Amino acid sequence: MFRCLEYTFNEENYIATFRYENAGVEFTERVKFKKTDKIIDRKLLDRALFLSFILIGTSYYKTRPTKNVLVEEKTLDDFQAKFFSTVYQEGLSQFAYENHLTREDLGHFSRNADMSDAPIDLNPADYDGELVLQSGGKDSLLTATLVADKNPTFWYLGSSENYPKILDEVAGKSELQIATREIDLESLKRADGLNGHVPITYIVQSLALIQAILNHNRMVITSIGREGAEPHAWIDDLPVNHQWSKTWEAEKLFAEYIKRYISKDLKVGSMLRKYSELKIAELFAKNCWDKYGKKFSSCNVANYRQKAENGELKWCGNCAKCANSYLLFAPFVNREELDEIIGNGKSLFENENLIDDFKGLLGVDNYLKPFECVGETAELRAAYHQRRNEYPSLPFEVPASDFDKDKLYESQDLWNEN
Repeated sequence: MFRCLEYTFNEENYIATFRYENAGVEFTERVKFKKTDKIIDRKLLDRALFLSFILIGTSYYKTRPTKNVLVEEKTLDDFQAKFFSTVYQEGLSQFAYENHLTREDLGHFSRNADMSDAPIDLNPADYDGELVLQSGGKDSLLTATLVADKNPTFWYLGSSENYPKILDEVAGKSELQIATREIDLESLKRADGLNGHVPITYIVQSLALIQAILNHNRMVITSIGREGAEPHAWIDDLPVNHQWSKTWEAEKLFAEYIKRYISKDLKVGSMLRKYSELKIAELFAKNCWDKYGKKFSSCNVANYRQKAENGELKWCGNCAKCANSYLLFAPFVNREELDEIIGNGKSLFENENLIDDFKGLLGVDNYLKPFECVGETAELRAAYHQRRNEYPSLPFEVPASDFDKDKLYESQDLWNEN
């Protein structure tokens, strides 16, 4: 079975090490955090490290998925066992779909304790402020703009020392912290097993929580709208979601885990959760476009692969993520400018290479919705029909939509101190 072996944290260099074993291959991942001058609460830190330990394990579990997962020398109560089982099943649903697996084939954790230790109470005088995750995409830049008056700490997780230089501008006089995640690529290559998408948002959030604890911050702010809940497909009772860990249900579950096992005084969540992706595009166009319109990007192909040189963010103009962004901004940005930024001077609606991607995004001809972080079919249809007059038409009929971009959805009250 897949074994989660151990995790350690070096207080000299602030490097956390996570070790796993799968089918005779050992994996070691290291994450280097930003050093601080704060006193480390080892008990609090250990609980956050354990959460990251199990979540990061998905990256190595997937090489040889086993039904049972063993956590060495650690106890799990019923809630923890169900929580981690959900992550290894719901969070790996795209991986299962692409590799012809079912829920039964995916990871199950077993309860071996009645109750874990109580959460730790924090001294409000010692823990304060917000850690705001940044990527250089529209969502995180909008969040940065909305919380600028709070003077938060901005945080970026990369795979090397490279990072989008736009973040220096975003941070301004606030602190920008860079952490690096060193995935064990050599061992993954040696394992020569299955590959696929993992619940990356959960992994990043858990690592941000560690940094927040090292900083003595009380809140981790992400930038996720209403997204991820619309399945791409189904495997029996398992909904196939590219990014389950971005859903509202996943955010609530993550917050509950922190409340039960780490501290009730720590919060992790998105301040954009109440907005649709289309509304977020409108807010970005209104509040951020003049400043960041020619500097941001949401294109994974051009910017966010392992060891990518992403100092200057770019758009490839030829992927589903670019097509999704083009749709969302078409109602709010003039064509000439959007074509220049995303389409290399041409409308993506006229790009023959993207026709199938647009059909998937818009739910036409039974094309599968692309496995990317994209909007819901109804709102993308609405965006298409609300696009400005200067945009051309796609070479197929797009169904009408009554999607209400201004509807507000349920979200956490992150700023309530009670």
